[in-house]
Amino acid sequence: MNANAAADSRPGGWSIALGILLLITGLFSLAAPVFAGIAASVFFGWLVLFGGIAHLVYAWSQRGAGTIIWQILIGVVYIIAGLYMLFHPLAGMALLTLVLAAYILFEGIFELIVFSRIRHLRGSVWFLIDGLVSLFLAALIFFHWPSSSIWVIGTLVGISLVFSGLARTFGHSPWRTGALIPAA
Repeated sequence: MNANAAADSRPGGWSIALGILLLITGLFSLAAPVFAGIAASVFFGWLVLFGGIAHLVYAWSQRGAGTIIWQILIGVVYIIAGLYMLFHPLAGMALLTLVLAAYILFEGIFELIVFSRIRHLRGSVWFLIDGLVSLFLAALIFFHWPSSSIWVIGTLVGISLVFSGLARTFGHSPWRTGALIPAA
């Protein structure tokens, strides 16, 4: 990498500003995980609601009664779920927590399967560690559910925001150097 590419890869003013904003919101999320969890639940409620509306709109572009009815039914279920999450964000948070715990459980299982297939390779122990930590976190969430719903979503959102903020504030920008664009 030449000197110009190295200079271009440093974060710019907007990237640093975004990074600081993400750091602040991440720290707020970690300090108040209940509020961050409710915000995440409301956000996902809106996404599910808009997904339901999209299914209803899509239904009218289809041919055949079976396809139209199916798309309308899916749209109605999405809309009901979205509205429920918007009007009952704590219950939505509990549901999101269960989905997250199931995801982490399956990720842990798959990481252990990967480890068992590549255990002879150097560095494979990281897959074992990842799998075991994932299983531990999933168990921690499941065994303390629904009370874990109060802190899990907000805490994980906060951690993600903090690391995104750090990356944008102190990291190099792969967008400015073209590092994310495949070579021809």
